[in-house]
Amino acid sequence: MARSDKRKQSLYFPEQMLREIQHEATRQDRSLSWIVQKAWQIARSEIARYPSVNDLIPDEEVSDDERGATEDDD
Repeated sequence: MARSDKRKQSLYFPEQMLREIQHEATRQDRSLSWIVQKAWQIARSEIARYPSVNDLIPDEEVSDDERGATEDDD
């Protein structure tokens, strides 16, 4: 029988978001963990489309014009 990897992890949510998750967990008679896991499974592909910080252009490669600087900024 396959064992699932269960590791304890603390996650911090804004108070309103946590209340919404708790409400949904109660409504579905599920645990908070189950709700968050299902939300991740549903949102994973969309979140994967977000650029990572490593995908951003480093500052030294961006010209002043691309930053929106004006001649008066000297």
